[in-house]
Amino acid sequence: MSDDHRRSRPDFCVPNIRLLGAFALHVGADAIALPVDARRLVAYLAVHPRPQPTAALAADLWPGLNPTAAARLLDEAVADVDVPGLLFGDDQGRLALGDDVAVDLADAMLLIRALSGIRVDRRPDLELLDADILPSWTASWIAVERERFRQLRLSAMESLSAGLTAADQHADAVAVARRAVAAAPSRERSRRVLVEAMLAGGDVSGAMTEYEEFQALLRSSIGATTDSELDRLLAPLASGWPLGPGLHRPVQRWSVGMPGVRGSRPAGRRLAAGSPASGR
Repeated sequence: MSDDHRRSRPDFCVPNIRLLGAFALHVGADAIALPVDARRLVAYLAVHPRPQPTAALAADLWPGLNPTAAARLLDEAVADVDVPGLLFGDDQGRLALGDDVAVDLADAMLLIRALSGIRVDRRPDLELLDADILPSWTASWIAVERERFRQLRLSAMESLSAGLTAADQHADAVAVARRAVAAAPSRERSRRVLVEAMLAGGDVSGAMTEYEEFQALLRSSIGATTDSELDRLLAPLASGWPLGPGLHRPVQRWSVGMPGVRGSRPAGRRLAAGSPASGR
């Protein structure tokens, strides 16, 4: 099939692949079931959008097999993909998805790249960033891409939330940060931007609740809490904060602090693992 013909195919027969949350293949309204190896092949090509040399593709999909056996399984998987326009082989013998195939992961990556240029007066739909790539799959090749995408989507949401906070759009900043926290409850950076958005909006009680929940999560998962940017953000003072016992005064970071309060940064500051300044 020529490139021009593939690009001109009507939408109702364009294959659509879902990788986020679970695998699915649709052509129009029809769900297409694939054999196991064919499904793995399609997923691999959807995660790796560039044309793949067949020898390397077979080795990744069937590690541990000799090249001849892996190549045979690849040929069988290709033959089982009986969906017009789904696969395309180039003149160098490489395999890729057809040009018209829609992939939710590709849409999510476009959204991540666009977030750096999103104006803070309009918040994009972030549903594509809520789920991991094929979370139940255990192959090593998918684990690497899953973690890479996870870091990118969380960082994008954290940056968007921080930008909304800086623009005094506190409710939207909290909503975005909550999505990041829901995706990675033990990730300090996500929890921190949520706490910062709450403090900037004057919700001290909510910020303290998030801090305490994070500390409880650390105690239950690793048996201890660690020094962190959250501790410095909500640094306890011996006196001078009139909100009552157990409440902490926020240290201003990223221009975020309690409304009407001007706090000074502590003279000594130790970098914690996972903080932006630490580089980890």
